[in-house]
Amino acid sequence: MALEHDATVAARQRHKELCEEIEDHRYRYYVLDAPVVSDGEYDALESELRELEAQYPDLRTPDSPTQKVGGAITTDFAPAAHLTRMMSLDNVFSAAELDEWAARVMRDVGAEAGSDAGSDFGSDFGPAWLCELKIDGLAINLTYENGRLVRAATRGDGRVGEDVTANVRSIHGIPDRLVESAEFPVPPVVEVRGEVFFPSALFAELNASLVASGKAPFANARNAAAGSLRQKDPRVTASRPLRMTVHGIGSHEGLNIERQSQAYEVLKSWGLPTSTHHRVVSSVADVQAFVAYQGQHRHDVEHEIDGIVIKVDSLAVQSMLGSTSRAPRWAIAYKYPPEEVTTKLLDIRVGVGRTGRVTPYGHMQPVRVAGSVVEMATLHNQEEVVRKGVLIGDTVVLRKAGDVIPEIVGPVAELRDGSERAFVMPAVCPECGSPLGAQKEGDVDLRCPNAQSCPAQLRERLSYLASRAVLDIENLGAQSAAALLESGALVDEARLFALGEADLMKSEFFTRVLKDGTVVLNANAVKMLESLEAAKHRNLWRYLCALSIRHVGPTAAQALAREFRSMDAIRAASVEELSSVEGVGSVIAGSLVDWLTVNWHRNIVDSWAAAGVVLEDAVVEAGPQTLAGLTVVITGSLDGFTRDSAAEAVTSRGGKCASSVSKNTDFVVIGENAGSKAAKAEQLGRPILDLAGFLVLLSEGPVAAAAVAR
Repeated sequence: MALEHDATVAARQRHKELCEEIEDHRYRYYVLDAPVVSDGEYDALESELRELEAQYPDLRTPDSPTQKVGGAITTDFAPAAHLTRMMSLDNVFSAAELDEWAARVMRDVGAEAGSDAGSDFGSDFGPAWLCELKIDGLAINLTYENGRLVRAATRGDGRVGEDVTANVRSIHGIPDRLVESAEFPVPPVVEVRGEVFFPSALFAELNASLVASGKAPFANARNAAAGSLRQKDPRVTASRPLRMTVHGIGSHEGLNIERQSQAYEVLKSWGLPTSTHHRVVSSVADVQAFVAYQGQHRHDVEHEIDGIVIKVDSLAVQSMLGSTSRAPRWAIAYKYPPEEVTTKLLDIRVGVGRTGRVTPYGHMQPVRVAGSVVEMATLHNQEEVVRKGVLIGDTVVLRKAGDVIPEIVGPVAELRDGSERAFVMPAVCPECGSPLGAQKEGDVDLRCPNAQSCPAQLRERLSYLASRAVLDIENLGAQSAAALLESGALVDEARLFALGEADLMKSEFFTRVLKDGTVVLNANAVKMLESLEAAKHRNLWRYLCALSIRHVGPTAAQALAREFRSMDAIRAASVEELSSVEGVGSVIAGSLVDWLTVNWHRNIVDSWAAAGVVLEDAVVEAGPQTLAGLTVVITGSLDGFTRDSAAEAVTSRGGKCASSVSKNTDFVVIGENAGSKAAKAEQLGRPILDLAGFLVLLSEGPVAAAAVAR
């Protein structure tokens, strides 16, 4: 009994702490527009509170945050009552939880409507589920009387919000008067629900302007939307590029619709801004597919999203299901794993890249975000640090979108205590001590000019040329590169392909000691030498990339290799001849010619050739130009083709191989382990070919291929 009593006392204390913490975060989020934790951290607190109340039901009182809609109003704006309550949504965080919620809905519908309605949910009520993007913005209710906008209000506590009419009128795309529709007449009174958001692409520009004027930047785009809308001077709101998307109807008189999805048709017919990213589906499997697809493409839309909202489409079924004290039972929000967290910025350091560019990066307290632990994040350049208003010692918002390099979004300025300090860009290279400077007048980036012998640049260049995308040399990474340089086996790239066993024996990194004391090469070193030998026979464009010539990337390198076929021909070409190649131009041509005028650069090329590297492509007789004018994207692996040979098969027939799918792509060839390009092709409705279809394209041309495409 004593232990049980102690557990109850501890639970009550923790419940009290959680309630206070959550209420404080809600106040900062909804009222101050200045949260100090990420959405994921807040969701974790709410989840803990719900679990605690499930274990101790007597703790769940009407005052608990789990029973209230967040967003109490302040006195800065006049209160505005909603005609119909604006509710919050309950959340799920996994496919299993979504399945459980859907099963509960089906079960409850069966209980309310009888077993027939429950078992035939989809057929009795039409397509069952409406799926739409959960915009990470600010919920707004627009009230129209006789077609004219009379009031705009924030959600507030769900019943009473803040009157922000003057500010909302300044938002582009929100009509002051609704358009009359023959099919859906405008009711005398109607409430329109939606989200005001700040376009993602313009968020950095706003923060830069705030920092430049001595003001604190916003931590993320959602805060920017809320802070921009809740300005006392509507002219400030009007100067910000806010947008709104509407997705629902509240109170209305005389409007007869049967499905939630019809609201989109109605709202669009009235001239209101609606989303095109919604879908009505008839099964939970289709819901899961929509959630998965949008999760992969969550950054393809103009605003931030943090999940998907799933609603029962039938209004009759919605009425049966009803709601709790704070949320409808007929809707749920599937929340994606957080891509933003907060952490402490311990220091700002600089790294030196393969072209000498010196880049600041943040060193932070390690934190898990988007599935991995992160302790470093890019800050791009010294001007970007100033633009973002980041200080060493700040609590910062860290973002890692999928596989994208982690990035510091901005500081949580409200948590500053005065100990923070500004970053000062170093004047000399941290690795070789050379004075830093811009390569040419007007450059933002500072560079180390010691390209030949700066240890950092050499390590980065060696690692880059060995990468799978360039020469694909196994076991030559950052550590191997450092060991080669430290042992003196290499002083630059020139002797790379002349390396032998004796060179690697100079470094303990590449050796192992047998039981009898004999020192031999380890397995990784042996594999690296084998891979170096194989790398002497790559396509010419890969060697052009491997030289790390500024501006010469894969696209330009491939164009040059197709035109000139050999390194000797490229070296003999003039700027004019090089720049005339499609996809090259004067900047790339000039950079290439300038690079070749440097003695030690030319020595690299000569040394590679002397070591047996084949710096030319075999002459391929051009066949019939059956693919002339066509753009083809190839993704995934194809049996019988390397990446290069598949591209060569297209280009030798007059076609163009592109790296990304667009509406101008003629065919998308999908092999094994295809990536996001396959989904993009389906989204844009581009013709898709498998391996068999690709062979048809090559042998019979586009008309025959179109017949077998899907």
